[in-house]
Amino acid sequence: MKGKKLEVLDPAKDADRLADHVLGPTGNLRAPTVKKGKTFLVGFSPEGYDAHF
Repeated sequence: MKGKKLEVLDPAKDADRLADHVLGPTGNLRAPTVKKGKTFLVGFSPEGYDAHF
């Protein structure tokens, strides 16, 4: 996913889509990846960071 789109996924319901979004072509997590509690923020989104920090 490229661009400025912010998408919220539920791992229990969207496991396959989640893996497609968070894993790069080599199988590693896309950077940056931040975990706060049970929430993962993948990629850079000022709106996403402002909402959680």
